[in-house]
Parts: sequence; C-alpha cells; structure tokens
Amino acid sequence: MNVISEIVVGALVLIGALLTVVTMIGLIRLPDTYTRSHAASKSATLGVLFILVGCLLYFWIDTGHISARLILAIVFVFITSPIAGHLLGRAAYYSGVPLSDKTVRDDLKTKQQKKLTHHE
Repeated sequence: MNVISEIVVGALVLIGALLTVVTMIGLIRLPDTYTRSHAASKSATLGVLFILVGCLLYFWIDTGHISARLILAIVFVFITSPIAGHLLGRAAYYSGVPLSDKTVRDDLKTKQQKKLTHHE
C-alpha cells in the first residue's frame, strides 16, 4: 500500500466519521422526530457509505481482492437506510407525533385534505 492510497482511504474514513458526527449533532439539536429522522437517514447513510468504501479500497489495495461482503453492505445500506427513515417518519406522522412549532409546511396534511374533499 503506497502513501497516496493510504491518504485516500484515510480521507474517506475521516469524511465518513465527520458525517456521522454531524448526524449525532443533528439528533441532539433538531426539534422534532421528523427532522431528527431526516438527519439520521441522510447524513448517517452517507457517513457509513464513506467508511465502507474506505474499507473496500483498503482491502482491495492491501490484499488485491474485492470483498463481496463489503459490496453487499454498501448496497444494503444505500437502499434500506433512506427507505427506513422515510417509513419511520410517515409512521410517526400517522400515529400522531406532533410537528415542531417551527414547522412551516405540512405536505401530508394537504394531501389528506385533498383526499377527503375528493371522497365527499
């Protein structure tokens, strides 16, 4: 492993760790379930993906073969994490979890009102 590849792998892992820290700050600072879910699903996904890609490159450069498990983990996280965040937010909304006082737009409320007016 040469110096350039070590720097690239280290930078990818460091960027992933920083994005994970941003996620933690978002989980602490954001006001309600929906914005916290957004922070957790978007930036945590990207952070984990950066770390996994860094690991994939490390093992590819160091040992000469690509780990199928890491590729599967990257694909799995990339597909499932944003979907899970979306579904958790929707489930929270329909179960009555209140929005923050600072919320300026409620798309699901207007969508429900349109459905009710069409059924009447």
